[in-house]
Amino acid sequence: MIRFLTTVAIGTLAVSATSSTAQTVPLGANLERFDYPAPVRWYDASSQGQPIRMAYLDLAPTGRANGTTIVLLHGKNFCAATWDETARGLAGAGFRVIAPDQVGFCKSSKLAGYQYSFHTMAELTRGLFDRAGVGKVVLVGHSTGGILAARFALLHPDRVSKLVLVNPLGLNDTLAEGVPYTDLGSLRAEEAKTDAASIKAYQLRNYYHGEWRPAYDQWVAMLAGQYASPDGDVVRDAQARLSDMIQTQPVAADLPRLAMPVTLIIGERDLTAFRANSAPPERRSTIRTVPQAAEAAAKAIPGARLVRLDGLGHAPQVEAPARFLDALTAAIAR
Repeated sequence: MIRFLTTVAIGTLAVSATSSTAQTVPLGANLERFDYPAPVRWYDASSQGQPIRMAYLDLAPTGRANGTTIVLLHGKNFCAATWDETARGLAGAGFRVIAPDQVGFCKSSKLAGYQYSFHTMAELTRGLFDRAGVGKVVLVGHSTGGILAARFALLHPDRVSKLVLVNPLGLNDTLAEGVPYTDLGSLRAEEAKTDAASIKAYQLRNYYHGEWRPAYDQWVAMLAGQYASPDGDVVRDAQARLSDMIQTQPVAADLPRLAMPVTLIIGERDLTAFRANSAPPERRSTIRTVPQAAEAAAKAIPGARLVRLDGLGHAPQVEAPARFLDALTAAIAR
């Protein structure tokens, strides 16, 4: 078992200048050989006629308990473990913190032929809440998890006291803005080329504005270790299906229906515009990045507050954990 705290060294190997899949430590399609920073719990359910398992972290308050539960929803290139510093900081402030791996991601099930949708994920997440004995929560969604958080809040407003969206996707309809639809076969072909080097290159440009730190290596190793496993095709198929879900199910049109207090926390140097690189060159400038879409979204959501984090990119909780935690706790206290 590869321990969480030793993955920096592993990640350095995985993203070296001569990186390849063969150099990446295989971790299993469900990250069986990658330890999370807290004990993993399991939610067993049935979905689309098949049994599924969702992994999740459940941190009890380590400071004086305040009775509030915060749920952290990860993005497409992230896992529950990526929330580690944020989760520990919130627990220290007295919150109960739950961080799931959604179906199709990380340690959770990846079912053959599964039809992924944000509605399905929202219902599974609601079931996890019920099993964990959670009532109303502060819901925090990052990147793809931001689409899920918004969809969950629309479907179950009685379960969400406050909604915080961190560099979320789905605030704009990229297909309408000029990104061509890519079918599942083509998405699978793209996933076949994914390895540690391509993961790092994408994140370096879009997430971290050309500034790489060794602390990021462990997360590249985590993702690449799934692809490099003997059962890595399971991951590639799931990731292709998840990309299809993201491109076809934005939440932009439904934003005005959000009824609870909403805060958008946006790293302003984020260059993410989902699949914009597949658009014709003459159309790419019309496809809004996450920060650009957030400006319009903040006006569309009743009473929304926009918090701009200058100098940070797509994953502020990874890039500047202490600064992000301050912004998040301020949003929760709002």
